[in-house]
Amino acid sequence: MFTPIIPAGGLVGWRFLQNTQEAQFDSFTKSPQVRRDADHFRDRIGEISNAADLVQDRQLLSVALGAFGLQDDIDNRAFIRQVLEEGTVDDEALANRFADSRYAELSAAFGFGPQEASPVKDAAFVEDMISRFEAGRFEEAAGAQEASMRVALYADRTLPRLAEEDLSIDSKWFTIMGDPPLRQLFERALNLPKEMGQIDIDQQLGIFRDRARRVFGSDDPAQFAQSEAREDLITKYMVREQLAGIGGAMSGGAIALTLLGG
Repeated sequence: MFTPIIPAGGLVGWRFLQNTQEAQFDSFTKSPQVRRDADHFRDRIGEISNAADLVQDRQLLSVALGAFGLQDDIDNRAFIRQVLEEGTVDDEALANRFADSRYAELSAAFGFGPQEASPVKDAAFVEDMISRFEAGRFEEAAGAQEASMRVALYADRTLPRLAEEDLSIDSKWFTIMGDPPLRQLFERALNLPKEMGQIDIDQQLGIFRDRARRVFGSDDPAQFAQSEAREDLITKYMVREQLAGIGGAMSGGAIALTLLGG
């Protein structure tokens, strides 16, 4: 397996990774294990007709989960089967009850739930899942070298898709707040504490939007469809992450008290 090269942490490491990402990603996707998994998915997914069949094939499941950053659930087959079988049409479906929005995205994408149509025989769907899987595996490998790189790569890849979705500003923020890597990036970039997750969800939304207006001049996530805006966001994340690593950040509890008091 090709190991991404990241010679330094923080902003220096991120700039190096940006400049070499295309070549490194190409080498990574040519690694034997990645190619085997991708080829197996391409060859076999069209034969799958339900969630039970998908979770029984570990290679197929690995690609499906990896496409949504959920590879750590590879051994939770009964749980993933339920997520897929219940779909997302019913508000009470299992996937819709999680704060982590990636489960609902996985379930909706494969369409095995009631009143849903599965696109697994669609070539465009198959290639999209493989592309997401390969990107996710590369991000995971980069994160093994430097954790912040995984978060930054994930945000740079997924934010344009979210920014351009036909959703309200609030809905986009709820998606960000429910996606652990994106939430981590925005919390750090906006200098917000993890403890903020303990307060009411609508209060959290107000805080995110208010801080985004002050830091970026707009609270509309649509701005991150532009590469310049994403770069500004990720740069702020990297700098604050590096400061936190050397003890230069204000304590999370103190920030939380300041936010709730003001």
